[in-house]
Amino acid sequence: MTTSPRELALLRLVAQRLAGPPAADAADAVAGLLCVQGQDLPGALTSVALRTPDRSLAGVRAALDSGAVVRSWPMRGTLHLVPAGELHWLLELCGPRVLAGAVRRRAQVGLTEADLERGRELASAALGGGRRLARAALLATLAEGVDVSGQRGYHVLWYLAQTGTLVLGPTDDGDQAFVLLDEWVPAPRRLSREEALAELARRYLTGHGPASDTDLARWAGLGLRDVRAGIAAVRDDLAAVEVEGRELLMAPDLPDRLATCRAEVEDAVLLLPGFDEMVLGYADRTCTVPAEFADRIVPGNNGMFRSTVVHGGQVVGVWRWKGSGAKRVPAPEPFTTFPDRVAAAIPEVAAALP
Repeated sequence: MTTSPRELALLRLVAQRLAGPPAADAADAVAGLLCVQGQDLPGALTSVALRTPDRSLAGVRAALDSGAVVRSWPMRGTLHLVPAGELHWLLELCGPRVLAGAVRRRAQVGLTEADLERGRELASAALGGGRRLARAALLATLAEGVDVSGQRGYHVLWYLAQTGTLVLGPTDDGDQAFVLLDEWVPAPRRLSREEALAELARRYLTGHGPASDTDLARWAGLGLRDVRAGIAAVRDDLAAVEVEGRELLMAPDLPDRLATCRAEVEDAVLLLPGFDEMVLGYADRTCTVPAEFADRIVPGNNGMFRSTVVHGGQVVGVWRWKGSGAKRVPAPEPFTTFPDRVAAAIPEVAAALP
């Protein structure tokens, strides 16, 4: 089947549960994407809530508090929300490449392997038995035996999470507390490397597709050889679509799902947080983000993604909140000019945001 970039954007919108039938709940929304960008916690909570029936932030926090969803660094050394039971195999699959690349950074900030292992001992002692600590309190504990000043503290916490000791779990006063991963997730899913590559490919392509091997490699931070091996293992379970000469893979039922809600999807107006998977989930996002406006979303290519206005699967501008409390209003900035339908919908869409 051959289709257009415009149709590709609509298919992705439905695959990501931003249009059409939502996920059953917050845990299901995260499971559908496997990993949800989590650098900005409030934005990540909103991204998940937008994919659920009640669009409730409380529902997302409840999934964290129950242990169904956790937050860690499973891929690319970047924070994500992840189904709790899937984190172990993701760390085992994607972690080694990231850890190998962190050796130089560790030397730059002045940490040794002995420092990191001492930090592991202190963290395990402080959190063992089901205890939990906020970041500041945990850093204070680590400081009893490790220099955590400057960037050292972040690196120690990152390393201990990346190597499977710590995880960010239950919420506490609007933030998340650190817990011991093996206590918080006592019965994780375990996969061989071959099984993990196949599961990664299946979950990404059904939750984000249509997408390519290059998209998956960029998203997961893995090499193309590994990614292609995973795709080959599940290729028969997927459907293909050709867009401008490229073969992209997706869930077999996705075109039918789009067909049942096409009118809604083609006219859908969304206000998305800055790091939403609809924008960040692909190496090639030009069907959603016109190349000539990419620098409007990431000014100066500084890694900080602005919140976006989406119409019919395509980003047509950026936005932010202006004011506070009852006087808070959306302040959109169109790339060119908003269609009348979009301009009129923005205040209503903003008012309904979780």
